[in-house]
Amino acid sequence: MLAYTLRRILAAIPVMGVVALFVFLLLRLTPGDPAAIIAGDTATPAQLEAIRTSLGLDKPIPVQFATWIGQLAQGDLGTSLISKTPVTTLIGQRLGPTLSLALITMVLSILIAVPMGVLAAWKHGTLIDSLVMALCVLGFSVPVFVIGYLLIQVFAIQLRWFPVQGFSSIVNGLGPFSQRATLPAFTLASIYVALIARMTRASLLDVLGEDYIRTARAKGVAERKVLFRHALRNCAVPILTVIGTGFALLISGVVVTESVFNIPGLGRLIVDAVLARDYPVIQGLILLTSGIYVLINLLVDLSYSLLDPRIRY
Repeated sequence: MLAYTLRRILAAIPVMGVVALFVFLLLRLTPGDPAAIIAGDTATPAQLEAIRTSLGLDKPIPVQFATWIGQLAQGDLGTSLISKTPVTTLIGQRLGPTLSLALITMVLSILIAVPMGVLAAWKHGTLIDSLVMALCVLGFSVPVFVIGYLLIQVFAIQLRWFPVQGFSSIVNGLGPFSQRATLPAFTLASIYVALIARMTRASLLDVLGEDYIRTARAKGVAERKVLFRHALRNCAVPILTVIGTGFALLISGVVVTESVFNIPGLGRLIVDAVLARDYPVIQGLILLTSGIYVLINLLVDLSYSLLDPRIRY
């Protein structure tokens, strides 16, 4: 297990290197000039050139890349071209809302989707199964911003159960935090409930016809234990894979939801940085999300042996 873990960690280093090179070149080769955004429309060519020089944008691209890699090796993601704030500081200020929203969303998704998938597999071919699958298709089909605005219209404007927008940290109290996080979490969960429920149903259908399931039922084991203790445990690997991938995607895919609910998270920071062509911020955010994705995939792979003793590394 230790050797496998070390190999996976070492394998992640060149992956992150390729990601860093791709992001750096993509941002530098696309049209747009951050110096022009900083200087404004009335700037003279001399002023633009002075800004490019101060930012190091006048140097050859290989020199810029080497300088950036050297900073990364020291844990320095650079400084924002617009706010002049270190990128690590900006990310630290915005990571809390995004991470808390992703955690709540994934917990809600698991608590709702797994029982839905088990129920659909247990009632395979019945009206309940068709209803669950229809809800899953609906969750995949309706855009996130449409669900968000519908929830705002019903629960925030008409019923006035929740605030319309904004975010409150959990350090300010569980009540304000829950009030402002509930609607965004259910908005994001609509997609992942559909994804996890479909995978749970498909995985369960594969094992419910196995001999050990028929043996457990013949021995008089309660149906709930058959479903959750025997069947669900033996098909947990693909379900866990979907959950892990979904959580990684949540961290990097909350842009629309944070914009709809005016949450000051990483999604809003990405949008602002792209519009301002703030190279250091964009690069730092993409590297962060890529690192989280690689880390979660590693943790999911290592957890396989805990769920299925037949898997050994």
